[in-house]
Amino acid sequence: MYDAKAYTYRVFWSEEDKEFVGSVAEFPYLSFLDANQHKAFDGIIDAVANVLKLYAEDSDIPPEPLGKKTYSGKLSLRLTPEQHKKAAMQAAEAGVSINKLLASKI
Repeated sequence: MYDAKAYTYRVFWSEEDKEFVGSVAEFPYLSFLDANQHKAFDGIIDAVANVLKLYAEDSDIPPEPLGKKTYSGKLSLRLTPEQHKKAAMQAAEAGVSINKLLASKI
């Protein structure tokens, strides 16, 4: 089982809720709200810890933390012909490959 602290968290202000929202990339359905930014962070970590316990109780495999995954560096991307043309023109104008242009946008 993974440690809850190994997951990818962020805390942001919600104008709608007038509170901070703690979220976790690997469990997009989970969030924790609090008026205190640090408590929102601690709360979402606790929520993930509880979910991980449920996974363990059910003998299920939880999502792997993004930080533990390995990536090849290769990405297949589908574009419309118009987007492809636009990217090719921008890359040519910048004097770089389409790959380099798109990678710089990330």
